[in-house]
Amino acid sequence: MFYQTLLSDWNHGNAHFLRGIATELINRGHKVEIYEPEDSWSYKNLVLEHGHNPVTQFHAAYPLLTASRYDRATLDLNRILECANLVLVHEWNDHELVRAIGAHRKRNQHYRLLFHDTHHRMVTDPKSMVAYDLSNYDGVLAYGAILRDLYKADGRVQRAWKWHEAADTRIFHPVENLENEGDLVWIGNWGDGERSAEIEEFIIQPIKSLSLKSRFHGVRYPGEALQILSDAGIEYAGWLPNFEVPQVFGRYKVTVHVPRRPYIKALPGIPTIRPFEALACGIPLICSPWDDAEHLFTPGQDFLMVRNGKEMRQALNAVLNDKAMAKELAASGLKTIQTRHTCAHRVDELLAIAKEIQ
Repeated sequence: MFYQTLLSDWNHGNAHFLRGIATELINRGHKVEIYEPEDSWSYKNLVLEHGHNPVTQFHAAYPLLTASRYDRATLDLNRILECANLVLVHEWNDHELVRAIGAHRKRNQHYRLLFHDTHHRMVTDPKSMVAYDLSNYDGVLAYGAILRDLYKADGRVQRAWKWHEAADTRIFHPVENLENEGDLVWIGNWGDGERSAEIEEFIIQPIKSLSLKSRFHGVRYPGEALQILSDAGIEYAGWLPNFEVPQVFGRYKVTVHVPRRPYIKALPGIPTIRPFEALACGIPLICSPWDDAEHLFTPGQDFLMVRNGKEMRQALNAVLNDKAMAKELAASGLKTIQTRHTCAHRVDELLAIAKEIQ
């Protein structure tokens, strides 16, 4: 597996899923090797802001997992891939590495090679995505049907499969009997302008109008955003290691999902990993509008969907004041995750795809 980084989840949500998939494969007896560049942007920012202690904490939380950090100039693909059966290359790799692995695959037929796309760049930055040379890849793993169909229509690969992200239920599960610390917690990054107005409408204003005790976790919050939170009486608690999220969810009564604009307008049916993880932790979830085009969940039962800030205020008020309703909502969402959307389910799908292309 070649990914941006396994060791850091600083502004790198794909690390969540990678860790869960790798753990599941290892527990099933597979040998998993993960490679990340030694100049990984996410890793460098994590260490710059927090030092090396988070990496130590990662190893404690995931004792089975490790990653080889490589220098691109000395990366020996012949040695690394000599005994490989299946190779996954994530889209957050440089173009030259993607091309080089494809060229190696052309010369060596003993393994299968898949490109893994978990981003919206096929619609927001198509020039960058077209520059990836996938001519020697066996296909693409796309985290949504609409993204899969874009690859099929593109014609650069013969095959593409839908492979949604999912919750790592070894880490993400309900944590009960914790002392309550507030009403609403939101875990997410500010969004590079892709959802600033939506955060204001669907989270900040409802919090203010209902006088909720709330906390935000995330990175890359500009000074203006921090001032908005302060003015609204919202605690900003900075970066949170993803494996500590269940403990935080266990101390709050409700959370909210606000998708980035590209996933609403151009890539419907792709919720990103956050709702999977929230539902796996058994916390009631309320979402701003997104189209569950693939029927991953049952809106209204697994979570509440609202259309505007007014409806968000009403939904938050209902969940926070009706314990039976909140409990039923959380239980339904948790059941859906456990029966359909765990990393174990996704490994089953991956192994089926690998068998299909043998």
